[in-house]
Formats: sequence, C-alpha cells, structure tokens
Amino acid sequence: MINKIIRQSQSFDFQTHKLKTIYIDSADDTLLPVSVIGNGEPVLMLAAFGMDARQFLPFILPLINQYQFYLPHFRGFGLADNLTLPQFDFIEQYASDTEQVIDYIIEKNSVKENGSDKIAVAGISMGALVMWAYFKRFGTSKISHYLNIDQAPIVHNQPDWQGGVFGARQTELFAQFERLIADAEPYISNDDRQNTNFRHLPYSLKVGLLKMERSFSLLSVSRKHSQLIVNAVSHQAPHKMALMNHATWQHKLRCLSAYVELPYDYRDVLSTVNIPVTLLIGGCSKLYDPDCQLQLAEMLPNAKVEVLANSGHAIPMDAPIGFYQALKGFLQKN
Repeated sequence: MINKIIRQSQSFDFQTHKLKTIYIDSADDTLLPVSVIGNGEPVLMLAAFGMDARQFLPFILPLINQYQFYLPHFRGFGLADNLTLPQFDFIEQYASDTEQVIDYIIEKNSVKENGSDKIAVAGISMGALVMWAYFKRFGTSKISHYLNIDQAPIVHNQPDWQGGVFGARQTELFAQFERLIADAEPYISNDDRQNTNFRHLPYSLKVGLLKMERSFSLLSVSRKHSQLIVNAVSHQAPHKMALMNHATWQHKLRCLSAYVELPYDYRDVLSTVNIPVTLLIGGCSKLYDPDCQLQLAEMLPNAKVEVLANSGHAIPMDAPIGFYQALKGFLQKN
C-alpha cells in the first residue's frame, strides 16, 4: 500500500501543484495564513490542537490531482503562531475564522466552470470541535459533507454523558491542568509582548509544562511505535531546557484554560446537521470514549461510522494508512 501511494505521488507535476500560502481577511481584519495545494474540488481540513496544518501533507499528496486542499493555520499555531486571540473562547474565535475561510473558498471556486457553492470539510480533534461550533453558529448550507475525526461535540462530562475528554480521568487531569495554569499565571500577560520568555521561567514550571504536553500526546496514541516517537520527540535533557525556545506555551495555556472553564457542549446542534457525516473513530481512543462516539450516529440525521480498531485519538499517527484510506473514501463516495 505504501509503495502504491509513493508511485501515485511520483506522477505529480509539482510546479502545478506547488504548496503555497495565501492570507485571508478575518472579521477583525487579521490576516489568516492558509496553506493550499492541489488542483480540483476544494476540500477544507481543520487541524488539531497544537498542530501545524501542513502535517496533513503526507496524507493528501496522493490526492492533489483530484482535489485542492485548504489547510488553515489556527491562531497561535503553525504559520499563525504570531497571531493572538481577541477573545478567551478560542473555539468560537476559530469557528468565526473558519467561516471567513469557507466564504473565500466558495467565492474563489464558484467562478470556475461547474463551480459549487458547497465544500467538503474534514476536522480532527480540536478542528472537529471547531466544526461543531461552526454548525451551531452558521449552519450547514455551505458544507457538502463532513468527516469528523475522533471528536465528541462535548468536552465536559455530564450526568447524561460520560464521553467527555479523558473520560473517567477527566476530574483528575483537569485538576492537574488547573494547578499548572495557576503556577504559570504570574508569568502570563494579556499583552503578549509582556509575556515571560520560556527560557526565563522557573525550572520547575518548565518541567511541568513540558510534562503536561508529553502526557497529553501519550494519551492521544495507543500504538507502541507512536508512543516511542512521542517520547523521543518530547524528551528534553535538563541542560538543554535552559536554552529551549517554546514560542507557543502561553497560547496553549490560554486555550487549556478555556477547555477547563467553558462548557463546550454542542449536542443540541446534532439534529440540525442534515448533511452526510462520517464519524472516523479511534477504537482505542483515550481522549473520547469510542462507545460514546458511536452514539453520535444515532443523534445525527445522516451519519455513518468507520472505526479503526487499533488506533488511539491521534489516528494519522497511530494508523496512517487507515487514515489515508478513510479520507480518500470519504472524498470519493460523497
């Protein structure tokens, strides 16, 4: 299968399909960077928390002869790591930004012959939560079909829903996050120019921040090879930590604060999402319980389910071939 993908990718004219970056005006006049590649039907792909949108590239390169992929960089991450949030509720801000991106894509493509006024969207983890927020605010009229990758429409556990993030461990892990946020608060300012450089933080706080990131990443994967990669990439020797640059630590903590404090419950919008929805579920996900995710199919008017049995939450990392096949199938069958 891997050789087949490689052979397909070798047939591309990379001058024609060269990756480029465009900038789209947001509602607050911020220029949002969007990576674009391919030639064909437009597809919007929304990234996970902390993810550079270009990390989708290995999975979409074999498809760029048929589709043009738009990969927006959420404020604070990837090519937008210098952009700040104008509001505490980052999911709602990202949903607003996504509306601007969608409008741009539709306007650009509608002038083409047989252009459509609807586009396909895939969202993974946080990017999928952004889409649930988007559907609640803006509806489904501009979306042809949607691929939801291992994300429930609710973050906090409720008496009638125990499928929130981290499941039964939510209270324990949220308490750890709250302690870390409190420890970091003296070093965070509303003005990003006055925030403390990561290099100047107390050593114990640096350790806590990096440990939190590693723990989150390890919870996101289930396969042994993925765990080895996470441990290798996230390891920082004590003597190197003193000079380490971590440009996004404040942004990540602000987002984490919102996750802990705000309800983020979009279950009430499910019955209105009447477009075809594919629920791609990691069968071993520790972030969002797979059994609870399966219940979403009964709440959505037009949903189908695909489970990758051995994958955790980070499906592209745990099951790269399965993810590619699911994405390709989603695009071709709708």
